[in-house]
Amino acid sequence: MNHPYLHTADYIIILVFLMISLYLGFRFSAKQTSTKSYFAANGKIPSWAIGMSILATLISSITFLAYPGEGYSSNWILLVQGLMVPIVLLSMIWFIVPLYRKVIGLSTYEYFEKRFGSFARYYSSMGFVLTHFSKMGTVFYLLALALANMSGANTFIIISIIGFVIIGLALMGGIEAVIWLDVIQGFMLFGCGIACLIIILFSVHGGPAEVWHIASTSGRTGFGPYQFNFTKLTFVVMAINGIFYGIQKYGTDQTIVQRYLAAKSDKSAIKASIMGVFLIVPVWTLFMFIGTALFVFYKQNPLPPNMRPDAVFPFFIVSQLPTGVVGLIISSLVSAAICSLSADLNCLAAVGVEDYYKKIFPNKTDKQYLRSGKWFVVAAGLGSLLIAALYLSAGDEGILGIVFTLYAIFSGGIVGIFLLGLFSARANRQGLNIGIICCILFTAYAFLTSTKIGIGANKKILLDLGAYNFTHHKLMLGVYSHLIVIGVGYIASLFFPKPVIDKNLLYSGWKESKKIK
Repeated sequence: MNHPYLHTADYIIILVFLMISLYLGFRFSAKQTSTKSYFAANGKIPSWAIGMSILATLISSITFLAYPGEGYSSNWILLVQGLMVPIVLLSMIWFIVPLYRKVIGLSTYEYFEKRFGSFARYYSSMGFVLTHFSKMGTVFYLLALALANMSGANTFIIISIIGFVIIGLALMGGIEAVIWLDVIQGFMLFGCGIACLIIILFSVHGGPAEVWHIASTSGRTGFGPYQFNFTKLTFVVMAINGIFYGIQKYGTDQTIVQRYLAAKSDKSAIKASIMGVFLIVPVWTLFMFIGTALFVFYKQNPLPPNMRPDAVFPFFIVSQLPTGVVGLIISSLVSAAICSLSADLNCLAAVGVEDYYKKIFPNKTDKQYLRSGKWFVVAAGLGSLLIAALYLSAGDEGILGIVFTLYAIFSGGIVGIFLLGLFSARANRQGLNIGIICCILFTAYAFLTSTKIGIGANKKILLDLGAYNFTHHKLMLGVYSHLIVIGVGYIASLFFPKPVIDKNLLYSGWKESKKIK
């Protein structure tokens, strides 16, 4: 079977979309005259647009390629994490939004400093930076893999062109351009995903009923295994991890909190968050099921040998869909990457300015801070391109598994800090710092005693302690790190004086203010 490539019409469609993205950057560039406009759009974006932006922020090439890859090679267990997010969101969004809009200027991690001091702020902001650099590298890698397979073009050229557009959009247009491109991308993604699924279902001999029959008899449906076992990837592991992921994303992640600040009011930000999360779960489900349908399709129509699961969906697109439609779908894929990465660049720059540059150079003008923010955008964009090279040796685990593992490692204890600060008036700076140190030591131990390096049978554990190695699944590493911060942080706080805390920083303070109203 010859490998199909894109046609001229497809390239024209993709090029037009890239030009539209850059146009949006130019269109909003004149408005970027302050850090508030550049990073928070002066708090004037309507809730429906922010909701679509939250959707687009949580979607990227990872959704477009890795979810179908997982659905193709396994069942739906990695979807469980996302299914837990609405439950978490509906229980906490009502007080999270007013909390941040009242007590911080721009950086999420300003709350951590007000509650527990500068060490908590720098630890949590650095966790955000590392997490999102790893995510950005993944997005660039997956995008390059897909487009190289589809076009036969040089991977470096693809990365350079897309990288230029992404950095240009984030650099010129700020968060406002990113949000409005997110709106376009959200509609494109829904339409393309639904169209692809329908085409796949009716390309299978026997139609949707046969897809379900073959998938279910082949173990490609369901969320198991369901054992109460923390050493393997089970439903329980993913559900627990999903709870902490939801808290981390909506309670401590700069890319989401910055959207709260861009809204016109608390009510608007809450409405946007609920809209975003109730759109994202169907999208994740849609693309996971596309992978399941592809598994059935390629049981009837064998693939070329040695094709990675992450590359199966792109291969289907260019080999089975008509010219023009392919261009639209690839534009949607590129759009997903551009939106996600542009948002990450803007938020990384916001953290860089607020948490680091302003601390080092406290008496600069707002215009100077804005200029430094744009330099942060460029530096972060170039850095993420370099990190993409690390994913070339992804191995058999799959990109989605790697991303979830890196999230678990780099987010170590951040949710614990947040929950302890929000719900315990007794927790103090000294106790929390002890909790963080214990968390760092535990994360290092668990990572070193569970991570293998090498090739094939020659793989060896980084630090082999025999019976004392960390044997639970790596996604539990993140869960345990949060619990260690909460437990150790609270107990250690009892040995130091009770702190004096601004009530606005506590959940109890929010409840009290609601009663007064």
